[in-house]
Amino acid sequence: MNVSDYDFKLPEELIAQHPIDRRDHSRMLVLDKTEQSLRDAWFYDILSLLDKDDVLVINDSKVMPARLIGTKIDTDAVIEVLLLKELEKDVWEATTRPARRVKVGTVLDFNDRLTMRCVGIKDEGIRVFELAYEGLLIERLEELGTMPLPPYIKETLKEQDRYQTVYAREMGSAAAPTAGLHFTKELLDRIRSKGVTVLPITLHVGLGTFKPVSAKEVEHHVMHSETYTISEKIARALNDAKDNDKRIIAVGTTSVRTLESNFEDGFHAGTFETDIFIYPGYRFQVIDGLITNFHLPKSTLIMLVSALAGKSLIERAYDHAIKSRYRFFSFGDAMFIKSF
Repeated sequence: MNVSDYDFKLPEELIAQHPIDRRDHSRMLVLDKTEQSLRDAWFYDILSLLDKDDVLVINDSKVMPARLIGTKIDTDAVIEVLLLKELEKDVWEATTRPARRVKVGTVLDFNDRLTMRCVGIKDEGIRVFELAYEGLLIERLEELGTMPLPPYIKETLKEQDRYQTVYAREMGSAAAPTAGLHFTKELLDRIRSKGVTVLPITLHVGLGTFKPVSAKEVEHHVMHSETYTISEKIARALNDAKDNDKRIIAVGTTSVRTLESNFEDGFHAGTFETDIFIYPGYRFQVIDGLITNFHLPKSTLIMLVSALAGKSLIERAYDHAIKSRYRFFSFGDAMFIKSF
């Protein structure tokens, strides 16, 4: 398959630059795979689309304020670092700009309260840094860092917590699992009151989810690995859901990738790595539906939703969304794919 088959033209003004006032008042396009139909709705209508005994799986990873601006000790050159993944205690993988200025041994200083020494070089501007600081790292990040908003968002985010889900708990992501941004605590309470089970898993969003596809053919793209965790309690609940034929609805592509990666003769508790790449031809083992946003052209995410709903239905959905002036990407509107 050619990557160009997943390209489309999107008017720039449809890229959402800020969140709407009320999280659950975004628009939502409902795709029914069985009926091959599209329907316009509002996100709060999700309550009517979920049934008693459904299982809703959310990603409770929390975004780190991990975008940092520092200077090289020897030259005072300004360097931007985005921490992606902790490889071991205080050793982090990070994107670096301009990367050509950072060699092994380069030391970066961040207001004398955090320093990073480059100890490794990887492709695509990625460097490995050893961190030194006083106190807790999260305290230094909250003091020195900012939210790592995607590059297509040009406006300043006035309220930093709007780039966090209301259920974010486990610190570690370099980007938000944005499908969850539409939920409010009140809506989740109403969903639970209906008899839907809400289960949290954790996948720390890193470069793997958002890395541009540079290969010409889909099959040649290689995903970066990301870390996920499923607790004993959640693994038991997921296995119960499968054993009793309950519908499993994933909130976001990160939840999909976690569930599909983990399932092998049942779900298993623990902390794991996944580099799963889901594109058309993939046979889903777990999920029966997906709540997601509208994704970038030629991205691994639009390939994932095409695998679930079918490429032709996704093309129709995106054409409809553009004509109907839906808002796209991280702060944009939602889509609910019913594959059951």
